Amino acid sequence: MSSMDAALNDMMGIEGAIGAAVVDYTSGMALGMLGSSKSLDLQVAAAGNTEVVRAKLRTMEQLGLKEDIEDILISLSGQYHVIRPLSGRNAGGLFLYLALDRNRANLALARHRLKSIESVVEV
Repeated sequence: MSSMDAALNDMMGIEGAIGAAVVDYTSGMALGMLGSSKSLDLQVAAAGNTEVVRAKLRTMEQLGLKEDIEDILISLSGQYHVIRPLSGRNAGGLFLYLALDRNRANLALARHRLKSIESVVEV
């Protein structure tokens, strides 16, 4: 099993997970996806969240912020969407994307698990 497959399986093992992807934000393409919800199109989510990441990076540059993004959280009435840009020398413009069922998920635990999963992703 590749590190990406392992990462996607670990992400889907987070309580409340309904979809997970590893996305290249330079191209907007999902390099790997895994989901349990027929109503969540992970290809569309990957492309749309690429724009979110790009916009935030542009804004940070314009503000002169020299910090790294830990994660971006989008709260919907029934879901959480967590975007975690990968850091480190092998990051290569990638981010982890995790969609959670808000009624079943523990957001703090999910963020903690994503941080640990980040370290095993290799492309």
